[in-house]
Amino acid sequence: MSVNVSPTKSKLIETKKSLALAKEGHTLLDKKRNVLIREMMRLIDSAREVQENMEKIFAQAYASLQRANLSIGIEHVEEVGLAIKEVTDLSIRLKSIMGVEIPEISDISEEIEPSYGFVKTNANLDRAYKSFKRALSLIAKLAEIETTVYRLAREIKKTQRRVNALENVLIPQYEETVKFIESYIEETERDDFFRMKRLKQKK
Repeated sequence: MSVNVSPTKSKLIETKKSLALAKEGHTLLDKKRNVLIREMMRLIDSAREVQENMEKIFAQAYASLQRANLSIGIEHVEEVGLAIKEVTDLSIRLKSIMGVEIPEISDISEEIEPSYGFVKTNANLDRAYKSFKRALSLIAKLAEIETTVYRLAREIKKTQRRVNALENVLIPQYEETVKFIESYIEETERDDFFRMKRLKQKK
Protein backbone atom coordinates (compact mmCIF):
# COMPACT_ATOMS: atom_id res chain seq x y z
CA MET A 1 0.00 0.00 0.00
CA SER A 2 1.44 3.38 -0.97
CA VAL A 3 1.60 6.05 1.73
CA ASN A 4 0.76 9.53 0.50
CA VAL A 5 1.64 11.89 3.39
CA SER A 6 4.19 14.58 4.12
CA PRO A 7 7.04 12.76 5.91
CA THR A 8 7.63 15.44 8.55
CA LYS A 9 8.21 15.17 12.29
CA SER A 10 4.96 17.04 13.03
CA LYS A 11 3.06 14.59 10.81
CA LEU A 12 4.78 11.70 12.63
CA ILE A 13 3.66 13.05 16.03
CA GLU A 14 0.11 13.58 14.73
CA THR A 15 -0.06 10.06 13.23
CA LYS A 16 1.28 8.46 16.42
CA LYS A 17 -1.43 10.23 18.42
CA SER A 18 -4.08 9.01 15.95
CA LEU A 19 -2.67 5.49 16.19
CA ALA A 20 -2.78 5.56 20.00
CA LEU A 21 -6.41 6.79 19.91
CA ALA A 22 -7.36 4.12 17.37
CA LYS A 23 -5.82 1.39 19.55
CA GLU A 24 -7.57 2.76 22.64
CA GLY A 25 -10.87 2.89 20.74
CA HIS A 26 -10.33 -0.69 19.56
CA THR A 27 -9.74 -1.86 23.16
CA LEU A 28 -12.86 -0.08 24.45
CA LEU A 29 -15.07 -1.32 21.61
CA ASP A 30 -13.75 -4.86 22.10
CA LYS A 31 -14.65 -4.69 25.81
CA LYS A 32 -18.07 -3.27 24.98
CA ARG A 33 -18.73 -6.06 22.49
CA ASN A 34 -17.72 -8.73 25.04
CA VAL A 35 -19.97 -7.21 27.75
CA LEU A 36 -22.92 -7.07 25.31
CA ILE A 37 -22.34 -10.67 24.20
CA ARG A 38 -22.23 -11.91 27.82
CA GLU A 39 -25.44 -10.01 28.62
CA MET A 40 -27.17 -11.36 25.50
CA MET A 41 -26.18 -14.96 26.28
CA ARG A 42 -27.47 -14.57 29.84
CA LEU A 43 -30.78 -13.23 28.52
CA ILE A 44 -31.09 -16.05 25.97
CA ASP A 45 -30.81 -18.58 28.81
CA SER A 46 -33.37 -16.57 30.79
CA ALA A 47 -35.73 -16.44 27.77
CA ARG A 48 -35.51 -20.22 27.40
CA GLU A 49 -36.47 -20.66 31.06
CA VAL A 50 -39.39 -18.20 30.80
CA GLN A 51 -40.59 -19.92 27.60
CA GLU A 52 -40.59 -23.33 29.30
CA ASN A 53 -42.49 -21.96 32.33
CA MET A 54 -44.98 -20.24 30.05
CA GLU A 55 -45.71 -23.44 28.13
CA LYS A 56 -46.36 -25.28 31.41
CA ILE A 57 -48.62 -22.51 32.74
CA PHE A 58 -50.61 -22.37 29.49
CA ALA A 59 -51.06 -26.14 29.58
CA GLN A 60 -52.36 -25.89 33.17
CA ALA A 61 -54.59 -22.92 32.30
CA TYR A 62 -56.21 -24.62 29.29
CA ALA A 63 -56.69 -27.88 31.21
CA SER A 64 -58.44 -25.98 34.06
CA LEU A 65 -60.51 -23.98 31.55
CA GLN A 66 -61.58 -27.15 29.79
CA ARG A 67 -62.69 -28.69 33.10
CA ALA A 68 -64.55 -25.47 33.98
CA ASN A 69 -66.32 -25.53 30.57
CA LEU A 70 -67.43 -29.10 31.20
CA SER A 71 -68.56 -28.50 34.79
CA ILE A 72 -70.35 -25.11 34.55
CA GLY A 73 -70.84 -24.66 30.82
CA ILE A 74 -68.98 -22.70 28.12
CA GLU A 75 -71.54 -19.87 28.01
CA HIS A 76 -71.24 -19.18 31.74
CA VAL A 77 -67.43 -19.30 31.54
CA GLU A 78 -67.57 -16.73 28.71
CA GLU A 79 -69.83 -14.46 30.82
CA VAL A 80 -67.38 -14.68 33.73
CA GLY A 81 -64.52 -13.94 31.33
CA LEU A 82 -66.21 -10.72 30.21
CA ALA A 83 -66.48 -9.61 33.85
CA ILE A 84 -62.73 -9.90 34.47
CA LYS A 85 -60.91 -6.57 34.28
CA GLU A 86 -58.35 -5.98 31.55
CA VAL A 87 -54.76 -5.14 32.48
CA THR A 88 -54.37 -1.39 31.95
CA ASP A 89 -51.59 -0.43 34.34
CA LEU A 90 -48.73 -1.80 32.21
CA SER A 91 -45.83 0.64 31.91
CA ILE A 92 -42.56 0.51 29.97
CA ARG A 93 -39.45 2.49 30.81
CA LEU A 94 -36.06 2.48 29.12
CA LYS A 95 -32.72 1.70 30.74
CA SER A 96 -29.23 1.61 29.25
CA ILE A 97 -26.69 -1.20 28.91
CA MET A 98 -23.40 0.12 27.48
CA GLY A 99 -25.30 2.87 25.67
CA VAL A 100 -28.02 0.54 24.32
CA GLU A 101 -31.55 1.54 25.31
CA ILE A 102 -33.57 -1.48 26.34
CA PRO A 103 -37.14 -1.77 27.65
CA GLU A 104 -38.09 -2.63 31.20
CA ILE A 105 -41.74 -3.66 31.58
CA SER A 106 -43.40 -3.19 34.94
CA ASP A 107 -44.37 -6.39 36.74
CA ILE A 108 -47.94 -7.49 36.19
CA SER A 109 -49.60 -8.33 39.46
CA GLU A 110 -50.49 -12.01 39.72
CA GLU A 111 -52.94 -11.41 42.56
CA ILE A 112 -56.45 -12.66 41.96
CA GLU A 113 -58.98 -9.85 42.24
CA PRO A 114 -62.54 -11.11 42.81
CA SER A 115 -64.46 -9.94 39.75
CA TYR A 116 -67.10 -12.66 39.67
CA GLY A 117 -69.34 -14.25 42.24
CA PHE A 118 -68.95 -17.72 43.69
CA VAL A 119 -72.42 -18.75 42.55
CA LYS A 120 -72.23 -21.13 39.58
CA THR A 121 -68.40 -21.07 39.59
CA ASN A 122 -65.92 -23.59 40.91
CA ALA A 123 -62.23 -24.23 41.70
CA ASN A 124 -61.46 -25.17 38.09
CA LEU A 125 -62.40 -21.67 36.94
CA ASP A 126 -60.35 -20.11 39.76
CA ARG A 127 -57.34 -22.20 38.77
CA ALA A 128 -57.72 -21.23 35.11
CA TYR A 129 -57.98 -17.52 36.05
CA LYS A 130 -54.88 -17.75 38.25
CA SER A 131 -52.90 -19.64 35.56
CA PHE A 132 -53.80 -17.16 32.79
CA LYS A 133 -52.83 -14.25 35.06
CA ARG A 134 -49.46 -15.92 35.61
CA ALA A 135 -49.14 -16.56 31.86
CA LEU A 136 -49.79 -12.87 31.13
CA SER A 137 -46.96 -11.90 33.48
CA LEU A 138 -44.61 -14.34 31.72
CA ILE A 139 -45.62 -13.06 28.27
CA ALA A 140 -44.66 -9.52 29.31
CA LYS A 141 -41.33 -10.78 30.67
CA LEU A 142 -40.60 -12.73 27.50
CA ALA A 143 -41.44 -9.72 25.32
CA GLU A 144 -39.03 -7.61 27.38
CA ILE A 145 -36.24 -10.19 27.05
CA GLU A 146 -36.75 -10.78 23.30
CA THR A 147 -36.74 -7.04 22.55
CA THR A 148 -33.59 -6.61 24.63
CA VAL A 149 -31.83 -9.52 22.89
CA TYR A 150 -32.75 -8.07 19.47
CA ARG A 151 -31.38 -4.62 20.36
CA LEU A 152 -28.21 -6.06 21.90
CA ALA A 153 -27.62 -8.27 18.84
CA ARG A 154 -28.01 -5.24 16.55
CA GLU A 155 -25.53 -3.23 18.67
CA ILE A 156 -23.06 -6.16 18.79
CA LYS A 157 -23.14 -6.34 14.98
CA LYS A 158 -22.53 -2.59 14.71
CA THR A 159 -19.71 -2.72 17.28
CA GLN A 160 -18.12 -5.70 15.51
CA ARG A 161 -18.04 -3.73 12.24
CA ARG A 162 -16.25 -0.87 14.02
CA VAL A 163 -13.77 -3.23 15.68
CA ASN A 164 -13.03 -4.84 12.30
CA ALA A 165 -12.58 -1.44 10.62
CA LEU A 166 -10.08 -0.36 13.28
CA GLU A 167 -8.29 -3.71 13.40
CA ASN A 168 -8.05 -4.38 9.68
CA VAL A 169 -8.01 -0.92 8.09
CA LEU A 170 -7.34 2.10 10.27
CA ILE A 171 -4.69 0.78 12.70
CA PRO A 172 -2.63 -0.93 9.92
CA GLN A 173 -2.79 2.31 7.89
CA TYR A 174 -1.54 4.40 10.80
CA GLU A 175 1.19 1.84 11.58
CA GLU A 176 2.33 1.85 7.95
CA THR A 177 2.32 5.66 7.87
CA VAL A 178 4.40 5.84 11.08
CA LYS A 179 6.83 3.27 9.69
CA PHE A 180 7.13 5.18 6.39
CA ILE A 181 7.72 8.58 8.06
CA GLU A 182 10.21 7.17 10.58
CA SER A 183 12.10 5.41 7.78
CA TYR A 184 12.11 8.59 5.66
CA ILE A 185 13.31 10.77 8.58
CA GLU A 186 16.05 8.25 9.50
CA GLU A 187 17.24 8.14 5.90
CA THR A 188 17.21 11.94 5.65
CA GLU A 189 19.11 12.30 8.92
CA ARG A 190 21.65 9.71 7.76
CA ASP A 191 22.12 11.57 4.45
CA ASP A 192 22.52 14.85 6.34
CA PHE A 193 25.10 13.24 8.65
CA PHE A 194 27.22 11.95 5.76
CA ARG A 195 26.89 15.29 3.94
CA MET A 196 28.10 17.14 7.02
CA LYS A 197 30.92 14.62 7.43
CA ARG A 198 32.07 15.16 3.84
CA LEU A 199 31.93 18.94 4.29
CA LYS A 200 34.14 18.69 7.38
CA GLN A 201 36.58 16.44 5.55
CA LYS A 202 36.79 18.97 2.65
CA LYS A 203 37.44 21.81 5.10
